[in-house]
Amino acid sequence: MSNPPSNKQVLEVVEPLGKRVLIRKDQDKKTTKSGIHLPDKIEIPTLTGRVVSISAQVEHDIDYPIQQYDRVLFNPKEAIPVDFEGDNRLFVVPIENIVAVFRKAD
Repeated sequence: MSNPPSNKQVLEVVEPLGKRVLIRKDQDKKTTKSGIHLPDKIEIPTLTGRVVSISAQVEHDIDYPIQQYDRVLFNPKEAIPVDFEGDNRLFVVPIENIVAVFRKAD
């Protein structure tokens, strides 16, 4: 006897492999610091984002003190966009391209 088909939707996740992390890039800025509104075609590139997930290899490497949900500064040159969501803000980034982690001062 087989199980009846389920109406539950299966969620897909993106799990980075090797020395990579998955980052959700912050929204591009539409206004300069002085308050000037930029047209939609002109954007200040954003190089910051939040870590969504970390590969097992990075998670167990003490040389990379990065955790899920950390806000990071990254070089997007070798970032691979993930066509997973409509807004295309997910990127798989080699760990070497993360240049800084934002931490709160104690």
